[in-house]
Amino acid sequence: MCGRYANSKSGGDMAALFDADDLVAGAWAPKWNIAPTSAAPVVRRSESRAARVVEEARWGLVPPWASDPGIGVRMFNARIETVATSKAYRRPFAARRALVPADGWYEWRKLPGGGKQPYFFTRPGGVVFAGLWESWNRGEARLLSFTVLTCPAMGEALEAVHDRMPYVLPPERFSAWLGEEDADEGELLAGPDPALPEHLEVRRVGRAVGRTGNEGPELVRPVDAGEGPNALPGV
Repeated sequence: MCGRYANSKSGGDMAALFDADDLVAGAWAPKWNIAPTSAAPVVRRSESRAARVVEEARWGLVPPWASDPGIGVRMFNARIETVATSKAYRRPFAARRALVPADGWYEWRKLPGGGKQPYFFTRPGGVVFAGLWESWNRGEARLLSFTVLTCPAMGEALEAVHDRMPYVLPPERFSAWLGEEDADEGELLAGPDPALPEHLEVRRVGRAVGRTGNEGPELVRPVDAGEGPNALPGV
């Protein structure tokens, strides 16, 4: 799963990176502890602008048919195995796909003696998650929301922490994911680059990230793995 991630890039940096119009207009501040229901930038294709845009959306997809936006609390992840057929996700998968920029993501490993140890998965330049977006409208109210796709974990280090991970897209698939190039369902849902685990850094980080109110770059700094069950073999 992916229930927490970091994104320290500015709106301008993301606009330049994805060749997109910056619609966050300085309102976005870097965050190292993005949790479901938080606002975060996504990159999507805007038909009215005929261009890519970087825009803030709330994490947790709210379908147009939902009577209450609170449903998004449970819809922050979509499984790659069922996203094309699920009632909640099949329509945005067909027409409203987004890129979700990130420095990396957190996962928690259950410890033999009880409790959980957080780890941060990252690589130079960050990662980009496959996402979906929706617009929920009631009267004058409009809510843009998104979800992050997940897939089975890849590689020994990731599997040792959690059995699932976010669907990380390689740059060569960005255009197809945004609907700018033709691609069939199999191509869109091919999964991350098999070489991805080789390029990931796995950091054992402090437990402060477990509190959603905690924020700052210190959350992604590695702590000494030490000895015993908290350390991952080979990490």
